[in-house]
Amino acid sequence: MPIVSLAFKSLLNRRFTAALTVMSIALSVALLVGVERLRTEARASFANTLSGTDLIVGARSGAVQLLLYSVFRIGDATNNMSWQSYQDIARHPKVAWSVPLSLGDSHRGFRVLGTSQAYFERYQYARDRRLVLAEGGPFSDLYDAVLGAEVATELGYRIGDPIVVAHGASDVSFARHEDKPFRVSGILARTGTPVDRTVHVSLEAIEAIHIDWQSGAPLPGLSVSAEQARKMDLTPKAITAALVGLKSKVATFSVQRYVNEYPEEPLSAILPGVALSQLWGLIGVAENALLVVSAFVVVVGLFGMLTALLTSLNERRREMAILRSVGARPGHVFALIMGEAGFLTLIGIALGLGLLYLLLLFAQPLMESMYGIFIAIGSPSSYELLLLGALVIAGFVVGSIPAYRAYRYSLADGLSIRI
Repeated sequence: MPIVSLAFKSLLNRRFTAALTVMSIALSVALLVGVERLRTEARASFANTLSGTDLIVGARSGAVQLLLYSVFRIGDATNNMSWQSYQDIARHPKVAWSVPLSLGDSHRGFRVLGTSQAYFERYQYARDRRLVLAEGGPFSDLYDAVLGAEVATELGYRIGDPIVVAHGASDVSFARHEDKPFRVSGILARTGTPVDRTVHVSLEAIEAIHIDWQSGAPLPGLSVSAEQARKMDLTPKAITAALVGLKSKVATFSVQRYVNEYPEEPLSAILPGVALSQLWGLIGVAENALLVVSAFVVVVGLFGMLTALLTSLNERRREMAILRSVGARPGHVFALIMGEAGFLTLIGIALGLGLLYLLLLFAQPLMESMYGIFIAIGSPSSYELLLLGALVIAGFVVGSIPAYRAYRYSLADGLSIRI
């Protein structure tokens, strides 16, 4: 089409200004789609922090609170559940497997989790991914510890290094179990979940280090050495929570009701997926704020295009007048400016998507290894296409403003000399 060709040549004639406008739109598009892609993948990663677990069981509390301390290691349990209650639930005919969790201690700012060997076999994240040991192996001795990837990286631990666990969340000298040090037996591969920031020990080890403690302090006049503790009964008296897998999904609500109505003590059983959705609803405001900020950046980019077109319009009055004098109609002038706006918008969008995919190509392995967020490099999603479509429409709407002004310029106005 002659108008399209003319619009393209007109932009080439003003290539420097056009290039700046295109770059502004491209950066805006890369930010907008990038934030949307990151938001979607981060939400999926958040939702997949725990997979394959049908129920989380703990002392009676709210669903979000139970999820926070049992999965995300945030906060503390209002109460513990007895070991006998845990065994009753684990022996329920509809329960396929269970993993006990015991929290309360820490090591240099990282939470310590007491659990069983089943934890390394049953814990899943990102739909169906299991825990993998990057170095060493799981517990083989009472005082073995398996570190999350971030713990090992930040503290510089290697296999065989000694570590001392502290009682409670504050790692202070008088609360440390220095008489019963642990040895690093394994380091887990990075998962991008709270597992990375956790020190894992056995339930028996948790009992051993607290065997001569009571109410958060050492018992006066009583000291049990690490070797003496090995010979004692280290059966747990209570645990913090438990992960439960069922033989059939159909049994989920019946087992949940059984736990919630457990007569021996007040317990709660929550569905991880439902609790995760509730938690995301509380913190999802941040993602919307990011999207709003990126949308405003796009608006700024479009206003940049509007400014460039309006600024050049005053300088192009004579050009418009010449076009009119050789037979161009006002509609042709309008179409010319709209064509330029369309070119700038479409080229900006194409360049922005190319820039985004180039960044993702380099950032994808880093995001997965450092944060456990896998950002797919695929075609735009339906929502992303909707955003791009809205951006194209917005580009034409913005272009219609200078196009309408050019439409109204008369031949006499373009040829007249202004003093």
